[in-house]
Amino acid sequence: MLRAWPVVHRHLSRTPLYRYPLLSARLGFDAYVKHENHLPIGAFKVRGGVNLFANLSDAERRRGVVTATRGSHGLSVAWAARHFGSRAVIYVPKRNNPEKNAIMQAMGAELCEHGDDFDEAFQEAMARAENEGMRYVHVANDPLLIAGVGTYAMEIAEDLPDADVVIVPVGGGSGLAGTVLTLRTLRPDVEIVGVWADRADALYRSLEQGELTTIDSADTFADGLATRSAFEVPFSIVKDQVDRMVRVTEDEMRMAVRLALETTHNVAEGAAAAAYAAAEKLHQELSGKRVVLIHTGQNIDRDTLRWALGLYDFDA
Repeated sequence: MLRAWPVVHRHLSRTPLYRYPLLSARLGFDAYVKHENHLPIGAFKVRGGVNLFANLSDAERRRGVVTATRGSHGLSVAWAARHFGSRAVIYVPKRNNPEKNAIMQAMGAELCEHGDDFDEAFQEAMARAENEGMRYVHVANDPLLIAGVGTYAMEIAEDLPDADVVIVPVGGGSGLAGTVLTLRTLRPDVEIVGVWADRADALYRSLEQGELTTIDSADTFADGLATRSAFEVPFSIVKDQVDRMVRVTEDEMRMAVRLALETTHNVAEGAAAAAYAAAEKLHQELSGKRVVLIHTGQNIDRDTLRWALGLYDFDA
């Protein structure tokens, strides 16, 4: 993590940490938002992409990398590949967020659609990497990615040393793993809260059961959280290190998109909205505390945003 710190900040600016009076009044505690949505791709994942590409060999950069994604991880890899003059081949499932797809292509990535969900795209991407001798970049199992994204927690420890609680949305678990590694070292007294979509809770169930678990589906509009499988590296890092685990519903995240917009004037994609939803769900237990919400990303497509705001009916 310490080695990732200068690497990430050589290529990316720190993100702001703001206390919002209206959000604090609504929730009943001092609510601070860590704005990872202010990074170049609009999401925290780019920290990991930068750290990864900075550590690749010249030969690996020439060959390029292959990965699979539902969105922000792919945006991270595409941005970092372009920044470092490399190549990125990115697999997404069919019917993936069209706006995220367009951004990845605009950044020069080769986009391949395959399968009905992330896990099927993931299997095809790994086969492509093996066949073409390219490095496969896992969405959460790569220590370089975890170290990179963990730098946001280092910024929190510096900017708000008296924080009581940090709320982290969890999909594959790289963000939670980076937060645990950082804060358990720098601020072991901080309460770490992980929040999952209740339709995509593979890592949640794995931590409950003490072993890696795969679920049948990950049917959530929070595409940044939508994975059916828990992954070895984040699981091994966060096991027994998360103080509180929360699941939130689709309706709770939908309402939280509105809460974020009304109280901070920032757009929250579904994964980021999960942090606001958990904060609202736990508001009584967190009363009077200094709580940091990780606003992980802003990459919500137009129709989903209109739906969340009550302006569009997907079923109509």
